[in-house]
Amino acid sequence: MRLAPMTQLRILFLGTSGSWPTIQRNVASTAIHRGSEVLLFDCGEGTQRQFQRTSLSYMQITSIFITHFHGDHFLGLPGLIQTMQLNDRTQPLNLYGPPGMNKLAAQILTLGYFRPAYEIISHEIDDGETLHFDDYDIRTMPTTHNVPSLAYSLEEHQRPGKFDKPKALALGIPEGPLFSKLQHGQAITLKNGKKITPDMVLGPPRKGRKIVLSGDTTYDEALVPFAKDADVLIHEATFDSSFAESAEYGHSTAAQAAAIAKQADVDALFLTHISPRYLDPKVIEDDARTVFPRSFAAKDFQEIEVRLKP
Repeated sequence: MRLAPMTQLRILFLGTSGSWPTIQRNVASTAIHRGSEVLLFDCGEGTQRQFQRTSLSYMQITSIFITHFHGDHFLGLPGLIQTMQLNDRTQPLNLYGPPGMNKLAAQILTLGYFRPAYEIISHEIDDGETLHFDDYDIRTMPTTHNVPSLAYSLEEHQRPGKFDKPKALALGIPEGPLFSKLQHGQAITLKNGKKITPDMVLGPPRKGRKIVLSGDTTYDEALVPFAKDADVLIHEATFDSSFAESAEYGHSTAAQAAAIAKQADVDALFLTHISPRYLDPKVIEDDARTVFPRSFAAKDFQEIEVRLKP
């Protein structure tokens, strides 16, 4: 099996408010920058302008994953798609979402007099479907909301173990391109006919990184195995615990999100979809930290690099 080389992985929060935008926060949208591509999860209104205030370009987006069809999660799509057209996009754009995605895509493409010159491909996701890409998968699961809604988990394939240079030289492998081939999981043959396989010069493969996004959901223990051992869990936290009764109607409190993070043994929890009632997110962050200390209230334009574990 070919092992994936090291790729930079960053999370950029573009919108962390729930329901409607505030002065400090736009509505739901999170970008994952992996190598040369950008994956966008949800696209609330104004997402295209949020991009313009960052180092990322919306032209790098290869796929957009919508959790559900409440306006604060998808109403930015028409503007973003048309803006890409105005900037001469030619690369196809993939849209993923729950049942209804195909109908929504068709409606977007007939708004006004707009007709895109690039291909837009929509995909409807069945509950629990796994989407396969070159060196990562995106798993999905339904969440407990008041409309059909999905959680997403980006899971990288295994990565090469540490390259043992002294051992490689002792085996007679000349430094240069052959080192690179072995590091990328390819066997080589030396001039003397000796075959060298990657396992002869690499340590044990390392587990890839994992990022989980909850979408909108009430407290749901099915998310625990789904988020198990994630490097980052991005979970909605619309309310603090004093509004637990309100959260029962399709949303979570920060403490409930933290309970999922603790049971799943994730490395870090970032709280999003914060109700506009909270001018200071410290209330949300403190509520979560009573359960899971590595909890953070995400801010618009906050960037996080997800590093490989030693």
